[in-house]
Amino acid sequence: MSDDGTILAAGCVLWRRSAPSGTLELCLVHRPKYDDWSFPKGKLKHGEDPLAGALREVEEETGRRCAPGPRLATSHYLVDGRPKQVSYWSAEALGGRFEPSREVDRVVWLPAAEARERLTQPRDRDLVDELLTVLQRA
Repeated sequence: MSDDGTILAAGCVLWRRSAPSGTLELCLVHRPKYDDWSFPKGKLKHGEDPLAGALREVEEETGRRCAPGPRLATSHYLVDGRPKQVSYWSAEALGGRFEPSREVDRVVWLPAAEARERLTQPRDRDLVDELLTVLQRA
């Protein structure tokens, strides 16, 4: 939490290329508590670097290690009347294996257009477009 009471969080738009077609796929997580689909993210620990927190959350929620790429947009919104700030990075999925938990019970890998449709929060859809732009420049 910041000095002004803002909830600080971080996450990644996790991506991979499917074999053998090489199609871009994005990872979405399902949180049963909220019955929603989102990108892996979570609250930062006190004093935690946002990128380190984003990578930790990806591994905790998806079981995947990842290679971080360019920073993406930061989302700002209210949660129960309190401001929340979520910093995002693009990240390529590396090794690992998903294990369901109480926090995240499912993950899906979807092409960008399908991921955009599945995301629960409209604000997350802009991150799909931003990731595609970032990857086109690479």
